Amino acid sequence: METFVEKAKRLAKENLKTIVLAEGEEIRVIKAAATILNEGFAKLILVGNPDRIKEKAEGLDISKAEIIDPEASDKFDDFANSFYEMRKAKGMTEEKARETMKNPLYFGVMLVKKGFADGMVAGSINSTANVLRPSLQILKTAPGTKVVSAFFLMVVPDCELGENGTFVFGDCGLNEYPTSEQLAEIAVSSAASFKALVGAEPKVAMLSYSTYDSAKSEHVDKVKEATKLAKEIAPELKLDGELQLDAALIPEIGKLKAPQSTVAGEANVLIFPNLDAGNIGYKLVQRLAKAEAYGPLTQGMAKPVNDLSRGCSAEDIVGVVAITCVQAQMQE
Repeated sequence: METFVEKAKRLAKENLKTIVLAEGEEIRVIKAAATILNEGFAKLILVGNPDRIKEKAEGLDISKAEIIDPEASDKFDDFANSFYEMRKAKGMTEEKARETMKNPLYFGVMLVKKGFADGMVAGSINSTANVLRPSLQILKTAPGTKVVSAFFLMVVPDCELGENGTFVFGDCGLNEYPTSEQLAEIAVSSAASFKALVGAEPKVAMLSYSTYDSAKSEHVDKVKEATKLAKEIAPELKLDGELQLDAALIPEIGKLKAPQSTVAGEANVLIFPNLDAGNIGYKLVQRLAKAEAYGPLTQGMAKPVNDLSRGCSAEDIVGVVAITCVQAQMQE
């Protein structure tokens, strides 16, 4: 049976995209690049010093990758000037813009902004905040989207729940205490991400510690309002809430607690009420169920930029690049 990553690679090959690997001098990134180019599912731009990259790549074939050193690039002046124009109203100076554009993360995002690449992957040696900050400053949100959020694609082994053990968890990486309006946007974006990446119908559960008014508080009310707003934004979606996790996932419990629901017991997209719950939830599933956790992946950005765990392997990077290619196809 085709794995999720194998499917992403197959889809990526159908319409090749160019992905920036902003941490081009990191050995795990170089190893991943060699695998990606050998398998032929993406074009790559590595950002970094060409001599250092080639020295570390000894024995690995990355000859098909474009390597760009920001300060030596003929694009540098244009990128720095563009960044200054974007941010001058917020106090950016020309000198600071030039200094900022020496940062591979900012230069990499500008490659995407200017159309030289379709997406970017970074985070093997940088924090999530450092990866996403230039993306939010330069790329902004996609048309029709109000909230940039982060999700994890979870693949749970030997699991019949969700879509054969595959789920989208959102938001698990960016919005700390989303409002009802933001939760609704996150839900709709997460459903679209699930459809694009998994290829199955999303069934979205708005999670809470309450199911259908079994508890009453302002926290429950927030999820109830988010559910209402999400249904208004995307009435065609199978989406329901508020639901406790067991009611969302387990068919017998779903029928008992929410018998009228079209989602209860069948959910494959789980929307957490805040970042505490989302982050704890994905890590519990990852560690206790030995699930593969891809992310945090961004959604709602004008172009896909995805973060890596600093503990990632070269194989993890390969998977995230494949996912980023599919996201780029989705946005066309």
